[in-house]
Amino acid sequence: MQKKLIALAVAGLASGTALAQTNVTMYGIADAGYVYSWGDDFVPGTNKFSGIASGLLSGSRIGFKGEEALGNGLKAIFTLEYGLTIDNNTGVGTGGLNARQQFVGLSGGFGTVALGRQYAPGYDASARNDAFAGALFAPQSFLTAQAGNTITPNSGARWDNAVTYTTPNWGGFTGKAIYSFGETGDGFGGFNDKLTSTTDNGRWGLGANFSTGAFNVDALYQVRQNVAGLDDIEEWFIGGSFDLKFLKLMASYQEQNDKNVTNLDNQVWSVGAVIPVGNGNIHLGYAQNRWDVNRFFDGNTDSAAIAYTHSLSKRTTLYAGYVWVDNDDQSFAPLNTNGSFSPVNGVGAVGQSNQTFLAGIRHAF
Repeated sequence: MQKKLIALAVAGLASGTALAQTNVTMYGIADAGYVYSWGDDFVPGTNKFSGIASGLLSGSRIGFKGEEALGNGLKAIFTLEYGLTIDNNTGVGTGGLNARQQFVGLSGGFGTVALGRQYAPGYDASARNDAFAGALFAPQSFLTAQAGNTITPNSGARWDNAVTYTTPNWGGFTGKAIYSFGETGDGFGGFNDKLTSTTDNGRWGLGANFSTGAFNVDALYQVRQNVAGLDDIEEWFIGGSFDLKFLKLMASYQEQNDKNVTNLDNQVWSVGAVIPVGNGNIHLGYAQNRWDVNRFFDGNTDSAAIAYTHSLSKRTTLYAGYVWVDNDDQSFAPLNTNGSFSPVNGVGAVGQSNQTFLAGIRHAF
């Protein structure tokens, strides 16, 4: 009888240990603000916006992440994270899921291997070296997103059907590799066309980060393979930041090399600074997109921004900002409805400048 009681006690302890090693966290961000944006008269009556927008400082989201200890330092991990547009009735449950990332994997002394929709190295690298941490209105953020780049702190850097490997932290250095299976045909059809392919429209990338003390630097390379059955699109990026405590400086430079019919060649450089002020920060940034379609057609877009963020608590932040954009006569943004760059789609116009004021609140939980 005593042996049975001891056995039951041991089993109970083992069960309690297993439960203690399983951890699931629900988290999220609710972010919304008021935006007023206008541009020079291009199409009268259509180049102004006044209203509420979601995710200005950080994308609104809800997520679940967890891990289970499997022994010998090995853990099973998962993340399910979905974007929300909280200014209207879209998001989880209405309008369909908008997955920011959703993956499962294993983590241990060897690093982390994961499968699913995941961030390419360009997502974190571009946000780490931006004065606004990749905010929707940040010059580097919307210039790269609207140019169709995948090195951006936006949806272009979230890749489906992906497998990733992230190294452990080796004295401040970490590396990440990603491969995204295209899983599509080459688009030409016919009996010889593959129904699914691992190379047509596939993607791969390599990223390296070194961070120690006040210093951070990122370098990376990303490729989209056989885009629509044609040529590869190549991108590379280098960025860094240095924290002087009273002032944090950052800068980045990146290129996209596209020799397809679309020919979305461009270069984007940015500089910025964050100045701590009491419970808040002043954020300053300047960026330029240099468009290089061909020898007859190229143009620049310049943008400057200033913002102030004020922490009411560790989880709640008030913010306000101003963004100026100047598109020259040959600027071209393929992912903007007016074909030019602006924080609010449709406001900017080729050969015109536009301005945006915004203010909002972000709460993280």
